[in-house]
Amino acid sequence: MALLEVENLEVYYGVINALKGISFKVNEGEIVTLIGANGAGKTTTMQSVVGLLSSKSGNITFDGHDISKLPCDKIVKLGMTQVPEGRHIFQELTVYENLLLGGFLLKDQKIIKEDINMIYERFPRLYERKNQIGGTLSGGEQQMLAIGRALMSKPKLLMLDEPSMGLSPLLVDEVFDIIKTINNEGTTILLVEQNAGKSLAISDRAYVLENGRITLSGTGKELMSSEEVKKAYLGG
Repeated sequence: MALLEVENLEVYYGVINALKGISFKVNEGEIVTLIGANGAGKTTTMQSVVGLLSSKSGNITFDGHDISKLPCDKIVKLGMTQVPEGRHIFQELTVYENLLLGGFLLKDQKIIKEDINMIYERFPRLYERKNQIGGTLSGGEQQMLAIGRALMSKPKLLMLDEPSMGLSPLLVDEVFDIIKTINNEGTTILLVEQNAGKSLAISDRAYVLENGRITLSGTGKELMSSEEVKKAYLGG
């Protein structure tokens, strides 16, 4: 069953048509990846889905709700959370304070404490640095904090925008292992990534975005074996 369905989405920046009627879906339990070059429309898609950008036309349905015109905070309450490109943690706050803000929808202090402890178990380095200012963390630690903060709201759908950007190859492997683990534990994933090889390898399905249009779709394995994808995105 489709947890997220996007139909004929059009988005403009002024007179520039950034998304030209794209349609795609994310089924419950899947990892779905959007790949494409810089400027293809990947981040615009993510921001439109989560309510940070307004669309000119098209429909977005999430968990049976029409969210096309809903504000971002209402969409988060329905169970969708985004880890934005560049992480955007609160640089002046501690690791613990960042996680607290991720659970702003939760009212029960006992549940908040349990959830923070769960994040610490998943990311032991965050526990070690719980009183450290976020802006002093390494790039990999900041990405873990951004993911942990997003998980505090217990999302049904976790959207990640370029989670491997700027990380060393070793940390890239670690981040993709974390994404796979989160999915295995029941969270649906929508992933935007320039590292096409890594993202397609863990994806159930994927879409290729070019100049605001979806030009290819298929399973992760199908796109990895596509000559067009190999040539454009996999160095083949």
